[in-house]
Amino acid sequence: MPIVEMTRAAAHAADSKAAVANAPESSSETADFYAEVMAGLTLPVKTLPCKYFYDERGSQLFDEICELDEYYPTRTEASIMERHAKEMAALLGPDCRLVEYGSGSSTKTRILLDSAPDLAAYVPVDISRVHLHKTAEGLRRRYPQLEILPVCADYTTPFALPEPARSASRTVAYFPGSTIGNFHPRQAQFFLAQIAALCGEGGGLLIGVDLKKDPDVLHAAYNDARGVTAAFNLNVLDRINQELRGEFDLDSFAHHAFYNEELGRIEMHLVSRKDQTVGICEGAVTFSAGETIHTECSYKYSREDFASLAESAGFQVSRFWTDPSKLFSVQYLTVAPVKE
Repeated sequence: MPIVEMTRAAAHAADSKAAVANAPESSSETADFYAEVMAGLTLPVKTLPCKYFYDERGSQLFDEICELDEYYPTRTEASIMERHAKEMAALLGPDCRLVEYGSGSSTKTRILLDSAPDLAAYVPVDISRVHLHKTAEGLRRRYPQLEILPVCADYTTPFALPEPARSASRTVAYFPGSTIGNFHPRQAQFFLAQIAALCGEGGGLLIGVDLKKDPDVLHAAYNDARGVTAAFNLNVLDRINQELRGEFDLDSFAHHAFYNEELGRIEMHLVSRKDQTVGICEGAVTFSAGETIHTECSYKYSREDFASLAESAGFQVSRFWTDPSKLFSVQYLTVAPVKE
C-alpha cells in the first residue's frame, strides 16, 4: 500500500523547513517527519506521504489487512510465488545478493528463500526499524546459513548496500506486493530507474504488479467489513499525535477509499467530519467539513502499460506470471544493456 503526492509535497517542503525549529527536539527522522507532514497539510489539496503509515502499529495493521478475505493481492501473489518459486530462484542464480524493498513481514520472501539456497546474502530494507529487525531475527532462525543484512531506510531515496561476507555475483531487487502502484507514473519511472542503477549491469528486479480488474473487487479490497483498512488509514494521524505532539481527534475523521476509473487507481482519503483546527507541535492546521487528506494511491496496470513503464526506466520484462483469474502478476525484469 505505501508514496502519495511526493512530488508536490517535496516541492512544498522548503516552505516548511523553517517550521522544523518548532518540531520536538529529537532525531533528524522526527524533524523530517514534521517537515513532510506540515508540507502536505498546508497544500491546497492536503496530503500525507503514505510511507508514514508504517510505524510498528501500522505495520501490524497492514499484516492484518493482508489476511482479510476481501484483500486479494497478498494471497493471490503468494499463490503465484508458490507455483513458480523454483523458476524465479533459478533466474536469481547462485551467489546473488537479494535486496528486498519494503520487507514487512517477509511472508512471500520465505517462499522465495526456500527455493534459493545459494544466495550470497539477503538485504531487507524497511522504514520501520522495530518491525524490520524483528523480521530479520525470525529469518535468521529459519535460515541460519544465510547472511541477512537489514537496512533501515526510506527506500524511495538512495541508500548504501551492505557488502556480504560472501562475494556476490550480481544484485537483484525484490519488490513484492502492489507497492509500485503507490507511486504516480512519473514517480514510478524515476523509482524504477533508481533500482536499475542500484542493481547495475547484469542485475534484475522481481516485482509484484496489481492488474486492472472489476472495480467492485477493488472497492471491497480497500473497504473491508471489519474496518482494518480504515484503522490503518487513521493510524497515520495517531502517529502524528504520538510523535509530533499532534492533537488529532480520530473520531473526527473518516476513512474513504474509491476507484478512480479515469486515472486507473484506488484513492484513499481521510475526510474531516467537521470544521476544525488541529494543533501539531507549535503549529496548527485548519480543516473544513468534508475536506480530505489524500493519503494513498494504488495504480492498477495492464500488462502492456507496465512493460512500457519498465522500459522507460531502463528495464525489460523477461518473465510474466499471473493467476488463473488474472487479478495480479509477478514479473521479472532485467536491467537493459546500455546502448552505445
